[in-house]
Amino acid sequence: MQIYLDYSATTPTRPEAIAAMQSIMAEQWGNPSSLHEWGNRSAMVLELARGQVAGLLNAPLDSILFTAGGTEADNLAIMGIARGYAQPQHLIVSSVEHSAIAEPARWLATQGWDVTWLPVDATGRVAPQDLAQAIRSDTALISIIYGQSEVGTLQPIAELGAIARAHDILFHTDAVQVAGRLPLDVQTLPVDLLSLSSHKLYGPQGAGALYVRPGVKLLPLLGGGGQERGLRSGTQAVANLAGFGIAAELAAAEMPAETVRLIQLRDRLFHQLADVSELMITGHRRDRLPHHASFCVTAADGDTVSGKTLVRQMNGAGIGISAGSACHSGKLSPSPILKAMGYRDRHALCGIRLTFGRQTTAADIDWTALVLQQILDRTLPRLTPANVS
Repeated sequence: MQIYLDYSATTPTRPEAIAAMQSIMAEQWGNPSSLHEWGNRSAMVLELARGQVAGLLNAPLDSILFTAGGTEADNLAIMGIARGYAQPQHLIVSSVEHSAIAEPARWLATQGWDVTWLPVDATGRVAPQDLAQAIRSDTALISIIYGQSEVGTLQPIAELGAIARAHDILFHTDAVQVAGRLPLDVQTLPVDLLSLSSHKLYGPQGAGALYVRPGVKLLPLLGGGGQERGLRSGTQAVANLAGFGIAAELAAAEMPAETVRLIQLRDRLFHQLADVSELMITGHRRDRLPHHASFCVTAADGDTVSGKTLVRQMNGAGIGISAGSACHSGKLSPSPILKAMGYRDRHALCGIRLTFGRQTTAADIDWTALVLQQILDRTLPRLTPANVS
């Protein structure tokens, strides 16, 4: 029995998207920038996909820029704004950003930009008053992740975006984990830039998009043929983007029912593991991604087990989950997200994440809870009368 519970890492490509991609690669393989019939056919496929992705956000067609994924969309948002300034300015980001935001922010700091890293509370949420107090006259951009991939916490994006808009400051959000799972309407959500990734919503890997509110000025990161309104040069991956479009359209249609189902699965797992003393929920219990459960693993006597160790043991049992901590150059490093939330280094090594999707069933949740408890029983001492002083 195999159970995949790592949908925040990637999702399986939908059969409908695969079928369309195969047809396009076989029959509509022209360069969409070419003026002949072969190019025109590919251009029509591309614009259909753009409309489908725009529909997921209730966005204007020409506000969607296609990229190779969420990381490129994030970088284009941050660096595309920053490159428009002759002198370094002030950037505000949260302390729980994905590395696709954190790394460009760190690089800008080496170039003279002043970067404010907003603190978060123990659940991983930014306080709106902290954002308001951090704004300065030279603040050029604010970027706050919508749904945190490691701990699942949702930020109060509408409130944070409203603060930015009241100060006439551009606001970006990485909505990669949110898209297709919760409604996103850029007509009401006060954001200027928003990042998406195809393979997080059952489209193919290698495709993404950046929503850019009409009137917002970006500078491109790549020089070339001037595709995507001159902001993202390079021949578009037509088949991949077509698969992205189909996945986005189907996600929008299925979202009302699927979101409720995912929340039920998430809460079912939380309920089944509520009495396991070694597991402490990380992130916000209520304001979190519907498909996301995460824990820090500790024993009653303070012993810990790394998240990566549990990932390996669960994998041995046929269940795919992920660790909250990252491995760099062979060394296990404490999760910067958990550290930002106030966890000590030893505990910030012990995060695990279980994320659910279209193929996940209640039986999968029940079996996973049982297996995880059995692994913990073997790995850590339990809180029993015999070991309580």
